[in-house]
Amino acid sequence: MVKVERFVEKAIQEIKEQVGDGKAIIALSGGVDSSVCAVLAYRAIGDKLIPVFVDTGLMRAGEPERVKEIFGYMNLKFVDARDEFFNALKGVVDPEEKRKVIGELFVRVFEKVAEEEKADYLIQGTIYPDIIESQGGIKSHHNVGGFPTHYTFKGVIEPLRELYKDEVREVARYIGLPEEISERMPFPGPGLAVRVLGEVTPEKVEVVRRANKIVEEELKDIPKWQAFAAVIGRATGVKGDERVYGYIISIRAVESRDAMTAEPLRLDYEILRRIMRRITEEIPEVVRVVYDITPKPPATIEYE
Repeated sequence: MVKVERFVEKAIQEIKEQVGDGKAIIALSGGVDSSVCAVLAYRAIGDKLIPVFVDTGLMRAGEPERVKEIFGYMNLKFVDARDEFFNALKGVVDPEEKRKVIGELFVRVFEKVAEEEKADYLIQGTIYPDIIESQGGIKSHHNVGGFPTHYTFKGVIEPLRELYKDEVREVARYIGLPEEISERMPFPGPGLAVRVLGEVTPEKVEVVRRANKIVEEELKDIPKWQAFAAVIGRATGVKGDERVYGYIISIRAVESRDAMTAEPLRLDYEILRRIMRRITEEIPEVVRVVYDITPKPPATIEYE
């Protein structure tokens, strides 16, 4: 395990040295990885850091508002890029292409902000499993395999690139981040786009956002690595006296240590029934709910 105090001191010093007299922007999503990076970088270079939250339209319910509340004391820059991301994803169905489209667009947004702010460096919360999975061909993380090879930054700084998720959480606790950040479940960089199988549309994203919120609420007191909902297709159903064609929601809940392997949770049947009822009653577009019992491997934790 990482020696937290020593790691923090070293990371702060390295960020200071790499940025020097320049300025840096950081991709801040509100997840534990980027949040830890933001705090370390702010301690290293203060107001020479510009945290950038990009609202892609693919975030969880309430996410943009909460990021503003927690990190508002920094020079937080908020970018509304919802239309840009949905337009870029039109017609895209291949999971790898989705990740690359999103990774490319993220960097172009950051480049634009960097030009406005005269910042030379990009800081991001890449961690070791991101690198392993991208290099191993499991999937292209938007900040590694999905990251474009050509960009205008003088350098990309990744303070956490040698840490696993549990080590990042240790650092988060040590530097005083609130529990809702330090213990937060992993959330994919491409957001809800990888929890929508097939083409990403505003309607599908809104359905999965609402379903995801229900799953998180119902499983909040159950120990887990990750729990979420995904739109995996459409099927016929009956609502009222009418036959309808609606969405299928898959629930995924797993335990893991480092996300390299994972086992599905053995959830109580009554909990699953309650989640199903809430999703089908509160989200009219959904007609069917299933529970995914596949471990990793052969599956991955996320669907795309």
